[in-house]
Amino acid sequence: MTTRDPISIVGTTIAEKYRIERLVGEGGFAVVYRAQHTIWNQPVAIKFFNGLSAVPVDQRDHFKDQFIQEGALLTELSSQTASIVQARDVGTYTTPDGQWMPYMVLEWLDGVALDELLDRERIDGALPWTLEQVIVLLAQAANALDVAHGKGIAHRDIKPANLFVLGEKPRLTATLKVLDFGVAKMMSDNTQLKAAMAKTGMNITSFTPQYGAPEQFSRSYGATGPWTDVFALALVALEMLTGKAALEGDDVVQLAFSSGNTQRRPTPRNLGVGVSDAVESVFAKALSIAPVDRYARAREFWAALEQAYGGSYGEAGFRPSTTGGGDLGVRPTQLASEVYRGSQPNVLSTSSPATLNTAGEPAPSNKTGLYVGGGLGIAALAAAAVLLLGGKHGEGEPKSVATSAPSALIASAAPSGVAAAAAVPAAVNCPAEMVQIPAGQFFMGSELKDAADNEKPSHNVSVDSVCMDLYEVSAKKYKACSDEGKCRRAPTEVEWPKITPSERETYSPLCTGSDPEKLDHPITCVTWAMADTFCKANDKRLPTEAEWEFATRGPDGRVYPWGDDAPTTQHLNACDAECVAWGKKHKVELKQLGSGDDGFATTAPVGSFPAGRSRFGPYDVVGNVWEWVADWYGDYTPDATKNPMGPDKGERKVIRGGAWNGGFEAWLHPSFRYAQVPNAQSHGIGFRCVKSIPK
Repeated sequence: MTTRDPISIVGTTIAEKYRIERLVGEGGFAVVYRAQHTIWNQPVAIKFFNGLSAVPVDQRDHFKDQFIQEGALLTELSSQTASIVQARDVGTYTTPDGQWMPYMVLEWLDGVALDELLDRERIDGALPWTLEQVIVLLAQAANALDVAHGKGIAHRDIKPANLFVLGEKPRLTATLKVLDFGVAKMMSDNTQLKAAMAKTGMNITSFTPQYGAPEQFSRSYGATGPWTDVFALALVALEMLTGKAALEGDDVVQLAFSSGNTQRRPTPRNLGVGVSDAVESVFAKALSIAPVDRYARAREFWAALEQAYGGSYGEAGFRPSTTGGGDLGVRPTQLASEVYRGSQPNVLSTSSPATLNTAGEPAPSNKTGLYVGGGLGIAALAAAAVLLLGGKHGEGEPKSVATSAPSALIASAAPSGVAAAAAVPAAVNCPAEMVQIPAGQFFMGSELKDAADNEKPSHNVSVDSVCMDLYEVSAKKYKACSDEGKCRRAPTEVEWPKITPSERETYSPLCTGSDPEKLDHPITCVTWAMADTFCKANDKRLPTEAEWEFATRGPDGRVYPWGDDAPTTQHLNACDAECVAWGKKHKVELKQLGSGDDGFATTAPVGSFPAGRSRFGPYDVVGNVWEWVADWYGDYTPDATKNPMGPDKGERKVIRGGAWNGGFEAWLHPSFRYAQVPNAQSHGIGFRCVKSIPK
């Protein structure tokens, strides 16, 4: 038993209930202690993220809030399946010498990580696993992953070190737990933390190259998502079938090439395993280079594999484990951060990877030298109609909206260190004031309890890469088009079905095309056809609804375009105190969003809120004005699709993004959708364009 105590905490009781007993593992980013819950009299594992002591002091409260959200996410997932390690508590601790760090309390597991189990078997000369043995054990991982995938959440670092096996006979009766639906995304997305870590020579990255899908090495393949976990799970299965890692290579560049090698895919037959045509075909699909060609989620992959094998395991991907009761009889090991022993000692893991033995020394692994991190890591339609068309609230006022839970945390950005090592094709040259939105795959819509019915069902969508306007089209740019005779003149009055004279008088002055003081504001009061004509006159087009949503949210299902932080007056132009005052002056009832003042009573100049940019760069994707998109309005279906165009015909066109008079957070969600008759001329609707990229 180790006597090491790197943060001088053994014997201490923290949070008035966790008595620290001993160190069970340590790595570059975290240390793990066994502790006793003094109230329940049960052992727990506490993971202290001492590598995060570099978080700037003024960011600690914010970072703690994010950390709590990640703990809540893990708790939510683990409450729905026994195959995900349970989070019990989170908090922060300051050592006697002043070192601040967050911690997470996890269930104590007696068992062994799959990587250590496989290493032991290699040393003992055991034969590789049979396909049926692999299906039985990893079905539990597929089950756990599909719970997350159903919520639009991806793990992004599935590997043997993150699969924990409990049971005396792992090939016959064992329980498996998926580890590390943790804090990696939060840390990878925290630019101030990364800058602070860089000063110490450390870099935060986000996956393990030996199990990396092509899109993790280079964005040119598309975004990461549940399909990335499918790729990794297939590689883990192949390692069990062959007794060796499926991807070939000794460094990141070689592994990136192997992952995306079109000439030789790492399928069973190519690795020397005799399987049926059907099984080979399933693995070939799961390991497709293009994400869109893979199974969209774990359930689909495992159902296909079980069917191809010929077994009958009940509901696909959900074969119950056959774990027996009683003493498991395996020496206790526990979650711990991996010690990095490779040629790049300053690259830290953000995952909860390998296990350590009871002596506290890391178990040797032929993969430790290449770990570079892991893990991760609502309804107001009636109000929309009222505020969009200028009326007052009535019976349609929405119920309050729940936005605190981070429903989907999928990150798509390739880690900087890996991306630099792998060959990345040159970016497309988009026209001035446009930005490239990469091709990607995501879950369109929302399954949140409070999401509007027209946002459901959430469904898997793939879109091609396009160039998108950074800004909403301004009144100045629209005027230039009409001055050249390519566009109709912008209307000077509002118009929509059943408009009243009072509404026309109140809202017509907000048509920006007729106000010389607002040439840098988004053009308003233009019909769908006028927006469509402007885009085509500039060799562009209106974005499809799917393109707009992907550009706004990306693949990670973030709550708002900028992330999961609550909206502030720095993020967008919504209804603030000045907006409410404008409403009172004009006898219009408006609801204020939050508190504070964003500086604008109605519309704002385009690009005024850089803090609210979406992950890909466009400004004002929520707030300021709604935006026309190309699609006719229609209900969603659950089917996966590529480049959907919406219904062939309809009565209303979709608008997205909310406007300056929005007082409901639901409007700010990338999945929120509304529609308007195409000939409406509204003070709250504008547009932006996209440009297709030739293939």
